[in-house]
Amino acid sequence: MGFLKDDIQARIEQYDHWATRRRHGPNGPNNRRLWVLACMDERLPVDEALGIRVDTPVGGGDAHCFRNAGGIVTEDAIRSAMLTCNFFGTQEIAIVQHTQCGMLSANATDLEQALRDRGVDIDNLTLDPTLPELSLQPGGFAKWIGMMDDVDVTCMKTVEVFRNHPLIPKHVEVSGWIWEVETRRLRAPTTDAAARARTDVTADQFGVRSPQPGRWR
Repeated sequence: MGFLKDDIQARIEQYDHWATRRRHGPNGPNNRRLWVLACMDERLPVDEALGIRVDTPVGGGDAHCFRNAGGIVTEDAIRSAMLTCNFFGTQEIAIVQHTQCGMLSANATDLEQALRDRGVDIDNLTLDPTLPELSLQPGGFAKWIGMMDDVDVTCMKTVEVFRNHPLIPKHVEVSGWIWEVETRRLRAPTTDAAARARTDVTADQFGVRSPQPGRWR
């Protein structure tokens, strides 16, 4: 029979390594060696969807998690994925998007026009004042917003971008998933109408009739 003090000491040592794991680079990875890209939507519970501990309890430690509008490819998502996969020991990427996404709810050209109407100079815009080299070509702003025509199609294309990006090592496993807000279940992305029944996955279902700027084509 072991002693309680030994169990306590082991837990202390484990926690010390957990708290200081970034000092160890690839030898101090998160628990699952996993990076998650997910939509920022409050109805997407990453822990419940994937069956891991990221957000709850706080600092669960299973994965690095990056959220943005839509859970899509952006320059900062690539930056974060590059760091975790090359320097922090991550070996797997999971992309999690969801039905009922706000990125289906409007056309990006209309959103751009709304900003213009508020006096924003879209054509002479510094995206990041700390990195003025990062800029958009004229006409690129609406694409940069990243609105979608179809969540499943966007998820599949996002997976392919990460699989083929030169900053992501080829051995890294990349998968994509759709969280159904209506049914609270996870499924693989698909264009099969029967598999997507009873869920809103296209911009048309939100009353958006004009195709989005051609980012996902």
